[in-house]
Amino acid sequence: MNAFSRRGACPALSAPMQTGDGLLVRLNPVARGLSPKLLIALAESAQRHGNGIMEVTARGSLQIRGLTAESATLLAAEVDALGIAVRTGVPIETGPLAGIDPQEIADPRPLAERIRVAVEEAGLTPRLGPKVSVVVDGGGQLTLDAVTADVRLKAVRAGSGIVWSVSVAGDGRNAKVLAKVDADAARDITVAALRMVAEKGREAHARDLSERQLVSLAGWLCLTGSREAPLSVLPDISPSRGEITLSPMVSPISGVAKEKPASRLLISPLEGEMSGRTERGASRRPIGLFPVAGDTFTLGIGLPYGSMPADKLITLTQSALTLGTSEIRLAAGRALLFLGQPHAANQPLQTTAATLGFVTSPADLRTRIAACPGTPACGSGRIATRDIAEAIAAENAGDLDFTLHISGCAKGCAHPGPAALTIVGGENGAGLVVNATAKTLPAGYRPGYDAARGVSRVAAMIRSERLQGETAAACLTRLGAAGVADAYRRAQN
Repeated sequence: MNAFSRRGACPALSAPMQTGDGLLVRLNPVARGLSPKLLIALAESAQRHGNGIMEVTARGSLQIRGLTAESATLLAAEVDALGIAVRTGVPIETGPLAGIDPQEIADPRPLAERIRVAVEEAGLTPRLGPKVSVVVDGGGQLTLDAVTADVRLKAVRAGSGIVWSVSVAGDGRNAKVLAKVDADAARDITVAALRMVAEKGREAHARDLSERQLVSLAGWLCLTGSREAPLSVLPDISPSRGEITLSPMVSPISGVAKEKPASRLLISPLEGEMSGRTERGASRRPIGLFPVAGDTFTLGIGLPYGSMPADKLITLTQSALTLGTSEIRLAAGRALLFLGQPHAANQPLQTTAATLGFVTSPADLRTRIAACPGTPACGSGRIATRDIAEAIAAENAGDLDFTLHISGCAKGCAHPGPAALTIVGGENGAGLVVNATAKTLPAGYRPGYDAARGVSRVAAMIRSERLQGETAAACLTRLGAAGVADAYRRAQN
């Protein structure tokens, strides 16, 4: 086992990553869910070998913090002894209710497995960076629209059938749609796209592909599938002009020429899609009750800021075991899904969770706040992020309809992308960043212990200045970084 992996890599069980509070490992169980007894055993192992903090990430992975090189080895041995198989290789992600959601358009698991096998057979895993990922979304109640991926496949209805919408470089709102095709072609175009990314090096992502390369992907589908489908609405660029090395009749998976043309594909018109039009749709938060197969319900319970002490997780899981829960699944959106318990058990389980400090309502403002451990848990932190987050959530419920990021330092671990508002710890205290990332130079500062008061002042300004029908996020943008920072700085101590 490596002593630690470089920042920016994925901290898998076999390659912990150094953070401000020790080593961090991330687990993605092959079985998707864990029995309550296994989750309790894993939490106890986290207590023995780490600092007792467990996390569920925005992508639905389980993290254990505060390890040393020696204790990480012991943890890995205990996970192996428990029989918990964890995924390796390029992440091919499916939704937390895949296969049991009565509302999903298609079960994404078979296609995800076919892509996983194809990627391995193509030898792409060692050539791709650790952050490259694929999403296969069957639709339904808990979509993966909020999850960013290099390649996205989403089931959509087409007449009396089902096809897969293939897009690249983004989430469900801003990824560029390439085509709508059957499962075979969806697998092929996914592998072809990953080949292109691999050719650019291990630091590359699908966002680095040129428009010519994207056109060549769509062009390959047209030439091997339906001759009637349009090649593209972008400039007429032939796939033979150096964008891909495959001939039109060669599979991007095997590299072997096909004897017969592929079956006809349902390919959507591309007009407007590759030039800017994106998929739309809001994701439900995985918190509350959701009907699943067999006329039963799963109960979603969130971890505040994605984090919880292992002892509280053990207490909740022990209660779930007593109430009849048979499986607990990790859900994208920093939550756990409890399955198998009788419907009458959901309310007492939810009450126990609320008493322990878990998130039990999708309207809870804590679901909109991304906060890293901060001080004193993390040695890199400059501010007490969780204390600030709790104060903001208590004082501003219902006032903020955007993501608020509270970062202990400029690394921005909890929310690497831009946020409407970011509070970031630094030498000058708690800085405020508007519509940017934690790495951006703050527009204003105030003492770290008093950052929540500054945010409350900004919330008050939004309430007074907001136009009819305007969201808080839009109001914030209209007011501008300078005006918002001024309100943050001038909040009375």
